[in-house]
Amino acid sequence: MNLSNRAESEHREGRRTSTMNMPLFPLNVVLFPGMVLPLHIFEPRYREMVGRCLEEKIPFGVVLIHEGAEVGGPARPYLVGTAARIVRTEHLEDGRYNITTVGTQRFRILELDHSHSYLSAKVTHFPAVNGNTRAAVEMAHRVRPKVIEYVELLSKASETELKLDRLPEDPLTLAYLVAIALQVNNHAKQELLETAGVPEMLERERSLLTYETLLLRHMVATQGDLPGMSSGPTGYIFPN
Repeated sequence: MNLSNRAESEHREGRRTSTMNMPLFPLNVVLFPGMVLPLHIFEPRYREMVGRCLEEKIPFGVVLIHEGAEVGGPARPYLVGTAARIVRTEHLEDGRYNITTVGTQRFRILELDHSHSYLSAKVTHFPAVNGNTRAAVEMAHRVRPKVIEYVELLSKASETELKLDRLPEDPLTLAYLVAIALQVNNHAKQELLETAGVPEMLERERSLLTYETLLLRHMVATQGDLPGMSSGPTGYIFPN
């Protein structure tokens, strides 16, 4: 399902209030609806989780780690995450998996469940609201030119050609696309994921794009100075 269809699904799913028990995968990444996430599964607990998801044809939830680590011990997650649907699987001979997942719908954790080797939770669907309002449409118009400028500057700063397809008209689809594309830290991305309304999400993204664009303009303008700034014995950016 593409990002546009996912946005339409979120609008429809907003009428549902049912809960379900979902396996969770705490990670140091924020997954958004429509985002592709490849994963290498090697820990026994997550091999068991993926095996169950494949057998029962159910998604698992990707949640950003609030406290703890990805590997080894327990991790306490943030309470808003995104369901991940497995779309491609490679089951290795030693029991590990290489999988490709796609984010589908946001959810909110109601109660954590520690009865399995892996973490799971009772969750409820957390759809984005007000995506078809005039405020959302107007904010989308304000965000689109900033996205185009941001990608152009990002291409120059990284000296790579980043192609941007035609931006979506649907405000929710645009909001998720921008959230995926923004090169900001996980805390900022989690704030976007937890934003209930589409106009508010786009407004926050407009602010982030403005700030990041200023940084990129400075970076591009001073690229010629970088060789002189990397003369230290360690070879890092700043001389020491």
